[in-house]
Amino acid sequence: MALGRDWAESWLRATAATVAEHRSELVRLDREIGDGDHGENLDRGFTAVIAKLDSVAADATPADLLKLAATTLISTVGGAAGPLYGTAYLRGSTAIAGESTLDGAAVVAFLTAARDGIVARGKAEPGDKTMIDAWTPAVDAAVAANGEGRSEVEILAAAADAAEAGALATEPLVAHKGRASYLGERAIGHRDPGAESSALILRAAAETAAESSSGT
Repeated sequence: MALGRDWAESWLRATAATVAEHRSELVRLDREIGDGDHGENLDRGFTAVIAKLDSVAADATPADLLKLAATTLISTVGGAAGPLYGTAYLRGSTAIAGESTLDGAAVVAFLTAARDGIVARGKAEPGDKTMIDAWTPAVDAAVAANGEGRSEVEILAAAADAAEAGALATEPLVAHKGRASYLGERAIGHRDPGAESSALILRAAAETAAESSSGT
């Protein structure tokens, strides 16, 4: 079942809800190796996104809604998260522009472009202890699932599973980017907050896709 406008809106609303739910956890993770504002910044950004959804036209495409998220996050979220997530949604929305519904290939195109946008903006690589350590395995899993002919729901579930594993795998890493890089080996044992928020966002995408597919 291809994913359309309703799914994109549900995903953004679910993302705002999960960010709010995990705000304190994200603040704690960021306080351990960063500025401590990741959860607050994301919560403010996605709250602003939700406030604008009611004004979106009924015939808007998924790309229209995700582009709205991009521009809102860039303008409202401080620190690195705003530009990084904003670029992700912007590049991803461009990759699916004009599509009223997303099939498996379009889902992969969105995820790949979003990841590539984060790389272009942040210049991070896998192993640097950043959100890329969640996004790269997520894209790889999505590509593999699509190659196996799996459904859009299954592709997003595979991506979310891989992102969660990737976020967990940042704990033993030394950070090479951002404020955490100044800590050296003291960052070992702490999970990257951007990788964790990425996993939360991708899990929201998978769960809302499953709900859309089941008609709930």
